[in-house]
Amino acid sequence: MQIINAIPLDEKTAINYATQVVKEKFEKKIEKIKYIGGGSFGKAFGIDFDDGERIVIKFLRAKNMLDKEVYDLTTVAKHCPVPMPRVLFSRPADGVIPIDCYAMERIEGKTAFFCLDMRVRSKRKRLDFADKVTSALHEIHLCKYDKFGEVSNPQYESWLDYYKPFAKEILDTAQGLCDAGSLSPKVIAAMRAAWDKFDVIFSEKVTDACLIHGDLNINNIMLDSKRNITGFIDPLNSMYADREFDLFQFDNINGKRFYLRKTYIQKYGASKYCDAKCAFYGLFNEVYCFITSGILVNFIMNPLIKNMYRQLKKL
Repeated sequence: MQIINAIPLDEKTAINYATQVVKEKFEKKIEKIKYIGGGSFGKAFGIDFDDGERIVIKFLRAKNMLDKEVYDLTTVAKHCPVPMPRVLFSRPADGVIPIDCYAMERIEGKTAFFCLDMRVRSKRKRLDFADKVTSALHEIHLCKYDKFGEVSNPQYESWLDYYKPFAKEILDTAQGLCDAGSLSPKVIAAMRAAWDKFDVIFSEKVTDACLIHGDLNINNIMLDSKRNITGFIDPLNSMYADREFDLFQFDNINGKRFYLRKTYIQKYGASKYCDAKCAFYGLFNEVYCFITSGILVNFIMNPLIKNMYRQLKKL
């Protein structure tokens, strides 16, 4: 498993690139360009045109992400009952703009994470929000395939044929980083403890290969000023998978405040070891993000470690 070296991209340079892309593709005047968000490998910029149209251009700071991200977003959007951005065009890197990018429709509103009033709303309203989010995600999960794996090419007969070797590669790479002093021993200790119980945690067969969003947390749920859902954004690592792989993201940031995972399970059921699986998925996913990006966020990692141990005690 290889650490991805992100292509350097500061805001000023990205705005210059975005301006060039727009001039290539549109014959109208830009009114405003501004940075609207991003992560380790993506930076998104909102473009406002003088005729009122608003789009987003997303730059991908890692190579070989463009085709997958565009394909996955397009596929997940087809099966999602709430709006998701429609891809307008993609533009591979070249000598003029040395970084991949694509343009998409803009979903209006703010992410639930930045709607601070949502956190203090009544329990009834938060549960109503959870009901709408989980119903939409379940519609995505109803899209199934006869094999597991990448959305564009699922080829594994079982979920564990795909996931167990992948998790083992994360563990082995993390051990190397720990030995080199780049990763805390407490992280690898929690991973080892979880791996020792892998066969128990994943003892129930996953029968359905469900399409998943892959990154549906409150930072990727858009709301309007009345706090109605306007759309979902930014699917990541979408695949045909265990649908419970989608659920650990619900607890990220302050998702527990909105009862998202609890509501999904109450409505649609879960496997016997769902809590332990979500703890495993969450911990190994965060380490995978560290491996690929080199960024470790302790306020996210530390609760994942504690939760992993808490779930292991229940086995």
